[in-house]
Amino acid sequence: MIHILIIDDHAMFRSGLRKVLQEASDMGCVQDTGDWRHGLELLACGSIEVLLLDINLPERSGLDLLTLIHARHPEVQVIMLSMYSEPQYALRALRCGAMGYVAKDMEARDLITAIRQVRQGKKFVTPSISAALLDSMNGLASHPRPHEKLSARESQILRMIVAGDALTSIAEHLRINVKTVSTYRRRILEKLGLSSNAQLVQYAMHNRLLD
Repeated sequence: MIHILIIDDHAMFRSGLRKVLQEASDMGCVQDTGDWRHGLELLACGSIEVLLLDINLPERSGLDLLTLIHARHPEVQVIMLSMYSEPQYALRALRCGAMGYVAKDMEARDLITAIRQVRQGKKFVTPSISAALLDSMNGLASHPRPHEKLSARESQILRMIVAGDALTSIAEHLRINVKTVSTYRRRILEKLGLSSNAQLVQYAMHNRLLD
């Protein structure tokens, strides 16, 4: 029986995912939480084998949390859950220690396959991610694009701004100060060489960062 933990702040998504996984004969033991601190407590118990970790968590980026979890619990196989299909996020997750990267709209059978595969110590990626990895190994990605140099939190806020979220809404969702969000926005624009949200949207469209 594979012991699984889901860390995701959307209760309905967790509930549906838990139900799907519990229907698999080898995945009956599934725990879930929307709080990353509680997730760390559950991991500390030592029974979790596979962790499904949301890339976008309030207060703390899933990628930042991944680094911490990988350092504390290297025996836990982590699959990142994301709504982002852009290869850069998967590449960053794999470099931080994830064994898999799964889009939230993936078919249930594919997610189950991913869990079984990483439990065997094998990485799980989609064909598009595989191509990006090969490009990186061949040196074709040795000069990353500007947005690939953003931190995990900067990448998250970039996408929220591009999606039309107001700074106050972003601050509320991430549970941080509005001034902090403004600082992140300024850093993002500086790193990308842009001067406005309109230019940021154009950049996102040009680099296919929109879902």
